[in-house]
Amino acid sequence: MGAGGWRWNDAWIFVSAVIAARLERDRALHAALPVTGASLADVLAAADFLHHSVPSRAELEESVRRLAGADLITVDDDLVEVAPAGEQLWRSRPFSGLSSAVVTMQTQLNRASRPGDDGWTLSEVTYQAAVREYALRLADGR
Repeated sequence: MGAGGWRWNDAWIFVSAVIAARLERDRALHAALPVTGASLADVLAAADFLHHSVPSRAELEESVRRLAGADLITVDDDLVEVAPAGEQLWRSRPFSGLSSAVVTMQTQLNRASRPGDDGWTLSEVTYQAAVREYALRLADGR
């Protein structure tokens, strides 16, 4: 049956990455710009929207490692993209609305695959820069 091993934080970060990537894609397409992926600040913003908190550096790093290691997302520098397998998983989930998307996605993750570990690391400097960028957006009302 299911592969198991996924944590709530993994699902939270995955749903946040999906939301952030889709918003970034829509913004880029609307402005006729190339689609480059969502920044870590975008992922933090989506995580805060979903759970009214910003993940710690350790939470973010661990979940991204597990998700990227399972080929559900890709990370290049501080840009996050949902990989084809992640898109398929997202599209195949039972629709439940955003209020229960994280719990629904954790179930889907546990049915679909095992977490991986791609060795990605998030430096404190990069994490703090993303937190500052997100804080500036909040202050600007964006």
